[in-house]
Amino acid sequence: MARVHVLRGQDRVFGFTLDEQGANLPRRYGPWTTFKTIELHHDEPYQGVDVSACLDDIRKHGFHLTAAHKRITDLAASVMSERALVLGGGGASGNAWAIGVIAGLFDAGLDVTQADLIVGTSAGSTVAAQITGTTRPAELLAAILAAVPQPRTGAAGPGAGRVPIGPAANHMERTGAILAAAKDAADMRRRMGTAALEMDAGADGSAQAQWRATVAARLPSQSWPQQPMLIVAVDAHSGEPAVFDRHSGVELADAVAASCANGFGVPPYTIGERRYIDGGYRANENADLAAGYARVLVLSPLGGRSRHPLDWGTHLAAQADELRARGSRVETIFPDSNSQNALGVGVNMMDPSTRPPAARAGYELGRALAERLTEFWR
Repeated sequence: MARVHVLRGQDRVFGFTLDEQGANLPRRYGPWTTFKTIELHHDEPYQGVDVSACLDDIRKHGFHLTAAHKRITDLAASVMSERALVLGGGGASGNAWAIGVIAGLFDAGLDVTQADLIVGTSAGSTVAAQITGTTRPAELLAAILAAVPQPRTGAAGPGAGRVPIGPAANHMERTGAILAAAKDAADMRRRMGTAALEMDAGADGSAQAQWRATVAARLPSQSWPQQPMLIVAVDAHSGEPAVFDRHSGVELADAVAASCANGFGVPPYTIGERRYIDGGYRANENADLAAGYARVLVLSPLGGRSRHPLDWGTHLAAQADELRARGSRVETIFPDSNSQNALGVGVNMMDPSTRPPAARAGYELGRALAERLTEFWR
């Protein structure tokens, strides 16, 4: 048995989904309005509904679509299965900037929140979870702009939480030394994990509960979206990358908290018997996880820059070239000069006072780019 929500779209299109809000239904057939809720059983007919096709489509695609009583699910899914949105790390200001860009695009008529795949890393994982919730981009932007400015006595995590400036500043020095000593990316991740675990040895674990509460409070929904979303972290014990999705058995807030745990200002994050550190130690954007998608849009608050040596192949430019070699079209959005001034540099990107100006700069950039990107995305 399945409790299925039926929503009405435009031009006699109806969507059937397990999502009460219909958040996973194709936006181009919307706006969607609630019609009714029904209970379907595979072995029981329901008037006006092909029960087997409906339940099979929901299992495969997350929704079942009809137009004038004819099934159009495959048509809708085939159009939708082409676009990937990649959201890179960049601290508190990077999070705000990316939300601003997405809100600017949205208000100019281009909705990228309904991508067929969203990849989120570090601050980008928070953005991914925020834009796939029930809150619209404009509301997310408004919340940033309305936040009461905080004195610069601390550095923020990926959203707006704060940790002491000292650890944040020392973080750059410590990680720089590890990068210089590492022979390759895998060695670097192992060294980062080991150093983070050693720093946290003997701690009472209270920081984890506080960090989870901080992260969870930022998310409009505590549930994974129906659309595919990948959240990247790194196993602190092995140095191996970890990619969470809604099938991983990990709660969304835990996945985001792990992806944002830089291991120094924010201790390694425990999920089950493993501990995890920031997904940015794999790559700032992890655009390579969008392989196989025809169109890949990357938002990089760091402008594609990386502290990793070029020959490690983790730079965005290298990953974008590989995607193009496999047949993907790739577009990147980097901070313009106005955005760069607002974002700050290095540790300044962790300062919560940079969030409002970064969000405003991102919004203006998004509106300016919308017309050029519309043909690419649609």
